[in-house]
Amino acid sequence: MRRLAKTEANLNNDQVSGMRVIRKVMPYLWPEGETGVRVRVVLAVAMLVLAKVVAVTTPLFYKWAVDRLGAEATGPAFFMAMGAVGLTVAYGMARLMNVGFQQLRDVIFTPVGQRALRKLAHETFTHIHRLSMRYHITRKTGGLSRIIERGVKGVEFLLRFLLFSIGPLILELLMIMGILFFLFDFSYLAVVFVTIGLYVWFTFKVTEWRVKIRKVMNEQDTDANQKAIDSLLNFETVKYFGAETREAERYDVAMKAYQEAAIKTNYSLAFLNFGQSFLITTGLVVVMVLAAMGVQNGALTVGDFVMVNAYMIQITMPLNFLGTVYREIRQALIDMGDMFDLLEQPAEVIDKTNAPALRVDGGRVRLENVHFGYDPARPILNGVTLDVAAGQTVAIVGSSGSGKSTIGRLLFRFYDVTDGTLSIDGQDVRDVTQSSLHAQIGVVPQDTVLFNDTVRYNIAYGRAGATQAQVEDAARAASIHDFIMSLPDGYDTTVGERGLKLSGGEKQRVGIARTLLKNPPILLLDEATSALDTETEMEIQAELKAMGQGRTVITIAHRLSTIADADQIVVLEDGVIVEQGQHDDLLGRDGRYAHLWNRQVEDDAA
Repeated sequence: MRRLAKTEANLNNDQVSGMRVIRKVMPYLWPEGETGVRVRVVLAVAMLVLAKVVAVTTPLFYKWAVDRLGAEATGPAFFMAMGAVGLTVAYGMARLMNVGFQQLRDVIFTPVGQRALRKLAHETFTHIHRLSMRYHITRKTGGLSRIIERGVKGVEFLLRFLLFSIGPLILELLMIMGILFFLFDFSYLAVVFVTIGLYVWFTFKVTEWRVKIRKVMNEQDTDANQKAIDSLLNFETVKYFGAETREAERYDVAMKAYQEAAIKTNYSLAFLNFGQSFLITTGLVVVMVLAAMGVQNGALTVGDFVMVNAYMIQITMPLNFLGTVYREIRQALIDMGDMFDLLEQPAEVIDKTNAPALRVDGGRVRLENVHFGYDPARPILNGVTLDVAAGQTVAIVGSSGSGKSTIGRLLFRFYDVTDGTLSIDGQDVRDVTQSSLHAQIGVVPQDTVLFNDTVRYNIAYGRAGATQAQVEDAARAASIHDFIMSLPDGYDTTVGERGLKLSGGEKQRVGIARTLLKNPPILLLDEATSALDTETEMEIQAELKAMGQGRTVITIAHRLSTIADADQIVVLEDGVIVEQGQHDDLLGRDGRYAHLWNRQVEDDAA
């Protein structure tokens, strides 16, 4: 109940945002510089008007045919000469033409709708990748995918029905009401007008009530979907802790809330449908009674009675359609509003206007008095100054939470520094384009995540358009080619979601091959072997060492034995560099590095 009240409180905002969504959708219907699309829209509207003109004249042929059967000639001489059979055929042809023009309208407009759907889907997908790391580490994948799915599906629907429902419905109703007024008298028009007015008022009122319930249902659907995807993505963790029942119960709680909202939605739909039927049937009966009285007193013919019935039936169809369309448009506006909110989510890290591309001459990386915190109240780096010479290997070590990985994220510009500068070959990374920066840095993370595709695809991801020979050369350099060739499908072997079909060492070698194929001048190894066993780690260290030849390498290390031969070792604690030097030198100081080293030696010996 509280959730429904909260939804009701937000309804006015939803209505305002509905107009915002319509304004955003209209450019997809009438795009600038797209003459072909505009021509299609105009032709579709022309087919629509023709269909409506034919639709409102069709009952006239029905009336004339009935009157001819009764030996009455009440229509134009040309049509009366056709006889009852000819008029019946004309009536059938008119109905067929009405359907034909409607279908031709759909054929013409379909490419417009599909183009809009594709364009908006591409725009949304691109924007999501532009959003900052801060957004992506807080998002819920399942809920996000459902928002995109519902929003994109609403595009074609909204475009189609903005053009082909509300306006055409009003046009058809006005034409029918005009015919009833001129061929009969004002009483018929008054009954139809009151019926339509009550029907529209009732439909809109009940639909607004239903939208609140439907919004709750959507929220529960999104929540349940997010929980399901989150659980499946963490399949191993669920198994480790024997939490299958817990996960099922958690999912069932979300589905129970969805079930309750769905039941209310269906109950309210039944009420809406019955109320609509009651109003339209009442109006139909009143008009037919008036027509029957007119026939009895000789003012109308039997054909007039039949025609009035045909027009009232014809009115009920678009009115019933109005109820459906209004409900769906309101829902589409809600779904698309969520998607446009996503599109309006600002990117935290953006390129400066006319920013140049990064030029790497040697690959010198310098941090000068860098301050940064993910939360202003909790600083991570406190005035870090570090100079990594071109072609040098520098290791950054320290306890968990000291800020090691943060330096890597700032280098790749997932975030911007709060204060100070971070530069490559004298160029502040904030002054160059992100794409050029990313192209010059290769990253081998602690856990290489692979796409659910082939080994070839995952290695070739390092360079667009890479040839098979280049992929194999990179695999050989990463010492994984022989393993790949031993697989039944070789390079066409699918690695599974997130690479789960491969071991940790195999995934890391694929990641190394991918980065080698990219061939960047600057290499970031973010605890690249800390998740591996000692033997596999030693094997992969050889590949990583070879990979770093001729490159500037920044290694964020957990296991100190892997970085003992680094040109420079930086010890970071609480966001401050406390020691800096080579391995032997730092051991001789008997400081923080020596303490960390001795503790790891003791742990390895235990």
